[in-house]
Amino acid sequence: MSGSALERRLREALAPHLGEPCLLAVSGGPDSTALLHAAATQGRAGALSVATVDHGLRPESRGEAEAVAGLAAALGLPHRILAWAGPHPATGLQAAARDARYALLARHAAERGCTRILTAHTRDDQAETLIMRLVRGSGPAGLAGMRPERALAPGLTLARPFLDLRKDDLVAWCAEHGLAYLRDPSNADPRFARARLRRLMPLLEGEGLSVERLARLAERAARDEAALRAIAEDALARLARPAPKDSIHIDGRGLVALPEAVALRVLDRALIRAGARMGRLERLERLDAALRAALEAGLPLRCTARGLLVTADRAGLVGLAPAPPRRRGMPAADPVELLGNG
Repeated sequence: MSGSALERRLREALAPHLGEPCLLAVSGGPDSTALLHAAATQGRAGALSVATVDHGLRPESRGEAEAVAGLAAALGLPHRILAWAGPHPATGLQAAARDARYALLARHAAERGCTRILTAHTRDDQAETLIMRLVRGSGPAGLAGMRPERALAPGLTLARPFLDLRKDDLVAWCAEHGLAYLRDPSNADPRFARARLRRLMPLLEGEGLSVERLARLAERAARDEAALRAIAEDALARLARPAPKDSIHIDGRGLVALPEAVALRVLDRALIRAGARMGRLERLERLDAALRAALEAGLPLRCTARGLLVTADRAGLVGLAPAPPRRRGMPAADPVELLGNG
């Protein structure tokens, strides 16, 4: 892509976002360095802030964050280093670091009065995300990949304006503008699944599974998932029944009459509205199967799922309510543990 065409693409990608106060999440790599520079030359004075999360996982991380602070200062933008304090887990480190990063960014965005956080995720990141989710057995919602925008907190949107751009384009942008950037060694660390899968990408591309085709898969899955969720929202509104405070009741017989793909999403939305945390698809499928078996047999059911007590009576009414506290000494319940079927 020529320099002028690339500059136009970056401007077009950023234009919908820079009308609001934005926090730029900048690690110092080529992608986020391009985001910082392009936004600084296009954004309104006083509407941009910059933050770098120091996860404290490498001795050099503080110095790298300070280098980003220097670049932001040269562009006239305020910058804050956000440190991930406290103990770090021995397993699931990258997932925990991601959760901590977004929590720190959201808190700082609120302090700065920002309504948007911009990250520099690219089409290459999207392709890697899809490969990881395929390996983990994700369903259509997971295969929709990263969304261009999503709500991160009330009044705060996480946006990824470069999701249609390739990493090579952003590296070229940095070279064209003489911008130095950092290379995170963890991106090639074989301890991490993303780094291991990244090594496979050239082989997959050689077989036709290119970054562009994976990104297109994500777009199609997102399109279809949005349609199914809209149908499920309508179905949940129809199936909802009067319930005590802090509980949700739905017509179970109407639920099992729905196509399974819709019923799963109805059940998922009902669980979330009742206060459940997010859960894995296979556990939702186990809960759906247990409910279907009980409702079709006309038997009562009592089980736990995602911290909720799920019940079904002989009349087919499904109830969702906070699970009672466990008695001392009792083992923790499985995410879908059948407690009895009458």
